[in-house]
Amino acid sequence: MNKVFIYILIGFFSLTSFSQKKMKTPKSALQDLENFKEQQKFDEDFMLDYPGISDEVFRPELTELINLSADDFIEIASKTESTAKEYQEKIKEGLQRFSTVYRDLKTADINRICNYYEELMNIVNLNSSAGYISKFRRGIGFQRN
Repeated sequence: MNKVFIYILIGFFSLTSFSQKKMKTPKSALQDLENFKEQQKFDEDFMLDYPGISDEVFRPELTELINLSADDFIEIASKTESTAKEYQEKIKEGLQRFSTVYRDLKTADINRICNYYEELMNIVNLNSSAGYISKFRRGIGFQRN
């Protein structure tokens, strides 16, 4: 019984320390994040099977919110050392910013928002959003029609 408990503790601390592990941010990340901010957002994308923004009225606000998250990533990437947990917390905060419009968005737009976060993650070599993107996509913690 004691051995099982010890193995569980070791596993738990291994998982916890993994998310606290220092990340090596690519040298190009800051410039890539700036370039990301300059890109037109919510246009039709055949590769993602995205038809484009469902209602043009949302484009400016959604673009601003995505770019705020890029700014959050720039803040972290600018530090000498960063952790996956820091990026994951910024993903969580960033997705929460969409709560005021979430219920008015179409599924395709929600999926596109998630794709943008995945792009941000790829830029900094972040492997996991700690489930925040998946929860957002499914509406967990957000109101949907």
